Amino acid sequence: MRWIGVLSALWIGLSNSASSQTVAWAGSDIPPVDSMCYQFQRLYTQIREESVLPDSARKFFSDIMFGLRGKFRTAEPFRLDSTRRDSILRTAYFSFPLRNYSPDAIGGSHGEGYRARGFDLFDYNVRGSHPAQDIFISDRNQDCIDDNTDRPADVLAMTSGVVLAIETAWTPGQEYRGGNWIWIYDPILDGLWYYAHNNAIVVRPGDWVQSGQKISEVGRTGFNAYATRSPTHLHIMYLQLQADGLPQPQNPYAWLLTARNFN
Repeated sequence: MRWIGVLSALWIGLSNSASSQTVAWAGSDIPPVDSMCYQFQRLYTQIREESVLPDSARKFFSDIMFGLRGKFRTAEPFRLDSTRRDSILRTAYFSFPLRNYSPDAIGGSHGEGYRARGFDLFDYNVRGSHPAQDIFISDRNQDCIDDNTDRPADVLAMTSGVVLAIETAWTPGQEYRGGNWIWIYDPILDGLWYYAHNNAIVVRPGDWVQSGQKISEVGRTGFNAYATRSPTHLHIMYLQLQADGLPQPQNPYAWLLTARNFN
């Protein structure tokens, strides 16, 4: 659903029990979210291609995030104090990001695959960290078809938010690690979700997605994920925005354990 088409109903379904109010914006108040999405997509591509210096990338990123914050916080539903925010997060706010799966599919025994040390979003040469959780599907022959359902495995938005950027053109042989990815900004958490290694992506930049909505199908795209040694999985990362607009990795494991499951 495109951004402009949902302005009058952003808050409906954002959280099952958060509020019954809707967003009503006059024409001049409608935020240029599509412009923000374009800027983010361009910046992330430049980071990946190493055509922007890390310090410059940090400045551009921070500017975009401050813009997003400003646009969303002009709408009453997103002007939350800590009490309202905590209440929302306790009321089934999170959706498990794989249909027909549960936390048992998370890699490792207690989410220990998460390693944030050394992470730097803005320097593509930095390697070794893994500030994310990997969630595996049953796919013995690695054809991206779920062995249990004989269908592709749906990736669901873990929370509601606006799609900032997508990649759909990854091909085998490229060394880019994320493959086909999706970035979503959640204005309630004031953070970014990153879904990587997708096959088919069914959302576009500027779309507003609800928690539990299908956004893609699990794939094997990305340099490491494509290799035979790698079981088919979703790579999901959450970055919490700091006061300066820069991202700090946060382990989503506890949220995954309490998320609603969809079959």
